[in-house]
Amino acid sequence: MASKYVTYKGINVHYEISGKGLPVVLLPGFAETQKIWQEQKEILKDRFMVITPDIPGSGKSSAFTHSVATMDDYAHAIQKIIEAEKIDRLVMIGHSMGGYIALAYLALFPSSLTGIGFFHSTAYADNAEKKVLRKKAIDFIEKNGGESFLQTSLPGLFHQPDHHLDSIQTILRDAETIDKSTLIQYYRAMMDRPDRTHLLKNTEIPVLYIAGLHDQATPCMHAVQQSVLPYFSEIHILRASGHMGMIEEPTASAQILSKFLDGSERRSGQAFVF
Repeated sequence: MASKYVTYKGINVHYEISGKGLPVVLLPGFAETQKIWQEQKEILKDRFMVITPDIPGSGKSSAFTHSVATMDDYAHAIQKIIEAEKIDRLVMIGHSMGGYIALAYLALFPSSLTGIGFFHSTAYADNAEKKVLRKKAIDFIEKNGGESFLQTSLPGLFHQPDHHLDSIQTILRDAETIDKSTLIQYYRAMMDRPDRTHLLKNTEIPVLYIAGLHDQATPCMHAVQQSVLPYFSEIHILRASGHMGMIEEPTASAQILSKFLDGSERRSGQAFVF
């Protein structure tokens, strides 16, 4: 495993890379570091080149200095990694907010992808109710700080948080370095992102959906509804998971990813006929 950095708009973007084969980028979600994928990476790296970035502002990556950022900004930062590694074709999987970044990447660099996956994520824009909740979260962070907010909100992302107390504490420790202004920046970027379901309707690459049956943050019905949009798609429901399936059902998650990557590898470079 190698730990590396690239520079984008004057900031350092950290990532780890391990294994050989079809490149797959695993994007973490809100307030997560690349460590969130550790169990999946250990399984996938035997057959694939696994790249796990820290999103700007999280983990070992510097934060954007401007107060407003978009999903396109984060996607461009990831593209700097792809350029540095001289990768032409890859699969990108995003968890939650990482899925929003993957969609922005699909819009910006469609020819680079041989497959895309949404892990507890959605192509829908925030509706009015969701924006109200995000504004309340921003208010809480501004008044009480990021640490208090994450301690309050993180357990609710798990179906059975009492079964994952050690993992919750690990995620909280990894998130300690994330400034509250960065958390607010993430929230505003999520609120402002556009609906991108049209990308799913028009793409010819295979699309993977992994949803949690008990997910309160991104209802699994979103994945069900969107799975009919692409030409090629598959959907898996993790029945013992909320929003954190890579931790709640790590082996099943890795097996789903591995099978999807196998298919993407076979299709890489092939033309589709309709």
